[in-house]
Amino acid sequence: MIKIKKNIKLISEFNDYLKFEKMLSDNTINSYIRDINIFFNYIEFEKIDVLNMKYEEILELLKSFHNRYSETTISRLLSSIRSFYRFALKNELIQSNPFYEIKNPKKAYSLLEVLEEREIQDFLNSIPFSSKLQLRDRAMFELLYSSGLRVSEIVNLKLNNIDYENSMLRFIGKGNKERMVPIGRTSQEFLTSYVKAARPKIHPINVNKKTSDYVFLNKNGNRLTRQGFWKILKKYEKKINPEKNIYPHLFRHSFATHLLQNGADLRLVQELLGHSSISTTQIYTNINKDFIKESFFKNHPRNKKSG
Repeated sequence: MIKIKKNIKLISEFNDYLKFEKMLSDNTINSYIRDINIFFNYIEFEKIDVLNMKYEEILELLKSFHNRYSETTISRLLSSIRSFYRFALKNELIQSNPFYEIKNPKKAYSLLEVLEEREIQDFLNSIPFSSKLQLRDRAMFELLYSSGLRVSEIVNLKLNNIDYENSMLRFIGKGNKERMVPIGRTSQEFLTSYVKAARPKIHPINVNKKTSDYVFLNKNGNRLTRQGFWKILKKYEKKINPEKNIYPHLFRHSFATHLLQNGADLRLVQELLGHSSISTTQIYTNINKDFIKESFFKNHPRNKKSG
């Protein structure tokens, strides 16, 4: 009973601290106090001294939170608890904040949409290449998926960026950093055919008396813009599947996901995508959890159905 009264007094003093020292609004204060009441209810039930909380007790609290609340709610609760302990530290009720190094749970990445390998193949194979512009489009989309390029890299690709001998593309990114990207065999075949056979017809130098270094050109012989690329994509989208929303970055997501599904190392995928941090690439491991689980139950000898 004495401890409960002590806790009620602490919550009241924390309320005054938020109101008179932090000058917070009534709604914000009420939100803090609601969270702190949840925390103190747990503390009292577990018979924990709130001003002398041990690390093991904090771990048990976190386990309880994870079993009951979403990650967003846990983050909010921890924020309020840290504020309470800052108040306690400032008023010399404790010597150190036990929640100082307790981090909020990482936000779950929303699952990125990807196309299945079959959908990609159907899309690419549905693009004819009998005319100069159709060959351009087929080469462009083959390259987009084969190398996991961004749209900006496609439309800004120059002839001297292509290393046909080594089947590589060379880009200069942020900080003048060079990025080398391999070209798939099928993609290189279409790219070579386009550059040699179709591109000169789109951009006849003897007529324009101008040269363009850009690989992919519009029908007037100028560099293809992002808007132009989008219009071309939407044209084929309607022909293939009017109900499917296909956008440029979907090919990049699919490129990374399919690599991981087929056993590529995460560091390799990071390098191919040009991510400066591995944490950015790890989003694709979340996409693959269902695939990994399915593969595990399908292929592990102890999980296969008998008979």
